[in-house]
Amino acid sequence: MKKIEKLVEFAILLVATETGFSLNYIQKVLLRESLVEHKKSYAQIAEENKYSESYIKFSVAPKLWQLLSQAMGEKVNKTNFPALLEQRFVNQNNPQQPTETTTAMPTAGLTAEHYVLESPEGQVPVASGLYIERQAIEQTCYQEILQPRAFIRIKAPRKMGKTSLIARILDYRRSQNYHTVRLSLRSADTHVFAASDRFLRWFCTNVSKQLGLESRLNDYWDEDMGALINSTIYFQGYILKEISNPIILALDGIDQLFQYPELAGDFFVLLRSWYEETKDISVWQKLRLVIAHSVEVYIPLPTKRSPFNVGLAIELPTFNQEQVQDLAQRHQLQLTKPELEQLMKLTGGFPYLIRVALYQSSRFNIHLKTLLQDATIAMKIYQQHLQSLLWQLQQNPQLSEAFK
Repeated sequence: MKKIEKLVEFAILLVATETGFSLNYIQKVLLRESLVEHKKSYAQIAEENKYSESYIKFSVAPKLWQLLSQAMGEKVNKTNFPALLEQRFVNQNNPQQPTETTTAMPTAGLTAEHYVLESPEGQVPVASGLYIERQAIEQTCYQEILQPRAFIRIKAPRKMGKTSLIARILDYRRSQNYHTVRLSLRSADTHVFAASDRFLRWFCTNVSKQLGLESRLNDYWDEDMGALINSTIYFQGYILKEISNPIILALDGIDQLFQYPELAGDFFVLLRSWYEETKDISVWQKLRLVIAHSVEVYIPLPTKRSPFNVGLAIELPTFNQEQVQDLAQRHQLQLTKPELEQLMKLTGGFPYLIRVALYQSSRFNIHLKTLLQDATIAMKIYQQHLQSLLWQLQQNPQLSEAFK
């Protein structure tokens, strides 16, 4: 099975680097099933993953074989793919004795001049070959978002991959004509948080615009009803009635609200009330919620009114050694065992810090061993990150004392 997974990862990377396309969830499922000994039919794959057989047979499969043919430079189909892929894998991964220093490693047949190295800053693009799947997490989220009452809560420190995971959840369901809305509360102007009424009008307007709907707040907003009731009426009476397919509403950076306790309390109670509406009111079952936050929730909320004790809770883990080695290879680097252990010790497996080190090593052709052992270089590549942490400590004297 481990060999199958290596072939799958090799094929995914090959497609991404040779064609510029990233395989979506169901394409990866079909790819994996084509390599196992006891293959499932298109009908079985469709049933297990909640797709129609015709969609798998006439849309997903032809597109997958077309991408693989383009990536491998020859005609690929369900029958010949396993043998062709294994031969390509063997040809390009002839074992070599590791040296004491980091060496460049060919990635999926790509020469250095064709290799596009992405900055470690920000979200990992959906089409990127540098995204490391934590398979149990991604596939759990993909299956959960299918459910009519789906509510996924993603928690992890900043720069652990929350936004990148959200992007993949949305991309997975967008392929089945789900409506998707993604809002980052960090992008809102400060004045938006002045009061619940102002914030919720901003929120409802953004959702409308992303769905391609005209904003009709004035038709549904009644000052005597209060912002929470107005928002609920607007969603139920307008937005959810105007769309035919389910909508995934993904909210990133909700910890931005924690510095406005009264507003946060109102909004979180609203989200919980919408979740409860999905039990009995069919129109609300179109709504699927995904929220992401970086820190613990300190807003006091009654148990039955909090959105933080319902739905599916996801905590993103740090990378393990195998994942770090995989990511290094995608940067065209082959780490020796001592280098890998030293990198893990320095970063603790924190995804962003790992990517910064690998990017700097690959981009500027600095041996990772040199980078890790030279304190001056290490301080330089992590300067921005360390300054950000220092600023956080300066803004929070109590945190600073605890840290000391």
